Amino acid sequence: MTLRYAAAACQTDLANPIDRRQMTANTDRMLSMIDSAVAGSAPFLPVRLVVFPEFAHAAPVFASVAALLDKLAVPIPNEHTDRLEAKAREHGLYIQSGSMLEADPRWPGAVFNTTCLIGPEGILYKYRKVNTWIPYEVHSSPHDLAGYDDPLFPVADTPIGRIGCAICYDWLFPEAIRQLAANGAEVLLRVSAYMDPWGATEPMNWWSVVNRCRAIENMSYVVAANQGASLRHYPPYSWPGGSQVVDFDGRMLAEASPGPGERIVVAPIDISALRHERDTRRGHHMLSHLRTEAYPVYSAHQYPPAIAGARDGLPSYERNLELIEAAKRKLVGAPPAGSSGSQA
Repeated sequence: MTLRYAAAACQTDLANPIDRRQMTANTDRMLSMIDSAVAGSAPFLPVRLVVFPEFAHAAPVFASVAALLDKLAVPIPNEHTDRLEAKAREHGLYIQSGSMLEADPRWPGAVFNTTCLIGPEGILYKYRKVNTWIPYEVHSSPHDLAGYDDPLFPVADTPIGRIGCAICYDWLFPEAIRQLAANGAEVLLRVSAYMDPWGATEPMNWWSVVNRCRAIENMSYVVAANQGASLRHYPPYSWPGGSQVVDFDGRMLAEASPGPGERIVVAPIDISALRHERDTRRGHHMLSHLRTEAYPVYSAHQYPPAIAGARDGLPSYERNLELIEAAKRKLVGAPPAGSSGSQA
């Protein structure tokens, strides 16, 4: 049986909510974009997967955890995920939600940057950003919370393939995406708010380089939705968009023109072809060629685990700087503490 469908990367250009009530308008627009993606592709290949960018629901516009908890953080599930679930049932598809700021009573004082895979059957997983964009991001990484025992990199086995997701800065760590592939992911979703100058154009087109490289490394499709917000919506950065779909050999299947603004790009996903390649290919099969014992770098931690989270003091810009400096001092060839080379 051939398993082939269209995936849509929907990049947004929305005003930044500054309280929970304003999140409703963002969700309204996302639901409308799903309808547009489905209608636009209907004469060709049915859309079964829709992906939104990081912060599509809400961004961490406040500098402290206390303010984020007071103004923007929400539990999950919530009214927004309920509305996406209803839309998934209406069209018979799967939606990787834009990320929102999550509060969980199991982790008092923590704020997570969370995205959900939502299908007709409900929420299939919650992914909480592991590699927060430090020092600026003050929400918590689940890696840093003592006793955290949920899967860090969940993968959902769905009728349209095995799907996993990571958020923005996570993708600059090959280990994070390799773990999703090791957990079975065939379609890797990138929910991003990736800013200039490390954007979607030369001479620093990190966006395309990383998306294509992760697809090649892991023999997986990549559907990458990036923020298309203008500078006035999400200061202090501008957001280059350029949302993409890449196949398992790194071929660019669809790409939005770089620059701010809403875009929907649609491309075919052929899970049958991917599974055939994974089964029959011998060369360039990096998942099976991995010599895990060759990399002692992973035998000890680098960035301090289980000390930066909410139960050991709230994350802050200043605390993040301290932890970064502590990790830098462990690097081979790092200058001694207090020297000019160790200043942030």
